[in-house]
Amino acid sequence: MSDPLTTPNRINRIGGIVYTGLAFLFTVCITVQIFIAGMAIFIDASHWREHIVFVRIFELFPLLLLLFAFVGKLPHWFRWMSGVIFLLIYAQYFTAHLPVVGAFHPVIAAVLFGTSVHVSVRSAQYVFPKRQHKEKAKG
Repeated sequence: MSDPLTTPNRINRIGGIVYTGLAFLFTVCITVQIFIAGMAIFIDASHWREHIVFVRIFELFPLLLLLFAFVGKLPHWFRWMSGVIFLLIYAQYFTAHLPVVGAFHPVIAAVLFGTSVHVSVRSAQYVFPKRQHKEKAKG
């Protein structure tokens, strides 16, 4: 018999799965955003408009991550990382509009990418532990 305190109910399970899916989708969005910036730098400056518009699509993902971290009853680390990602996105707005700190804009983008990959992988490992165990046993 399983322990009801450690076994997630259906809502918690769905919350964890949605969190993981959003984390991976956010990572894809960051990758696309960096690619669009590269197109603006190396191909045609008109791509800056796409860069500005595209961020509007995913800028609030960290708030959704925070919400689903609570719904999924994920460990506090995931909640904190959602907040960190949120702050990093808004630091991007700050650095994009102030030339004095503008050089930090691509640095923060790199940190956002690394952080989003890390959160995605950790959430997948936490939400799908049996899958990880089975893959290790096969390898």
